[in-house]
Amino acid sequence: MHPAKSVILFTTASGAGYGLLFLLITGHMFGVFPSDSTLGYSGFGTAFLMIIIGLLSSTFHLGRPERAWRALTQWRSSWLSREGILAIVTFIPTGIYGLCWIFAPNTSISLLLIIGLASLLLCAATVYCTSMIYACLKPVAAWHNRFVPACYLALSLSTGALLLNGILHLQSKNALLFDMMTIALILVSVIIKFYYWNHICLLYTSDAADEEDSVD
Repeated sequence: MHPAKSVILFTTASGAGYGLLFLLITGHMFGVFPSDSTLGYSGFGTAFLMIIIGLLSSTFHLGRPERAWRALTQWRSSWLSREGILAIVTFIPTGIYGLCWIFAPNTSISLLLIIGLASLLLCAATVYCTSMIYACLKPVAAWHNRFVPACYLALSLSTGALLLNGILHLQSKNALLFDMMTIALILVSVIIKFYYWNHICLLYTSDAADEEDSVD
């Protein structure tokens, strides 16, 4: 398989952005991160930048990029359409949460909780839909398996954690607990990826054996 570089950039950048948003909002909701405007600006700014870069790059491998908007109308049958719609919708609650964090730190806790939960669900759902764009392709056995969504979600969180860890370190706001959590997320990603590659190896080994048997 030789996927287009724009596809690699799309999945990597947008996944890291959604993972960063998920961790930022989760940490803030549980009081791990204070309503510090500098962290809010840098965290949400980095996340939105990564997501926008990823979404823009996803149009580069289309035959007619100017018609990309039409894909949004096929949401009943297309994971690509669902991913595009959710990606746009997710900007609303996450943007509101970021604005409240930066400019209105005294916002009602119950209101922030509702907005925050909606943001978390949409971030996770968007990454899941991205994974299903590939996992639903039955002709590509390396993608059409249960490990693909798990890999996407785990890698989104681990790359988001790396970004957040870097931001926190640059601002001297990091803690050992978050360092350990980042390492744990990376290890989980490595384990899931190991099982994914093991599944692929077994799959192709089995196919090769079947081909030999058919020749015999």
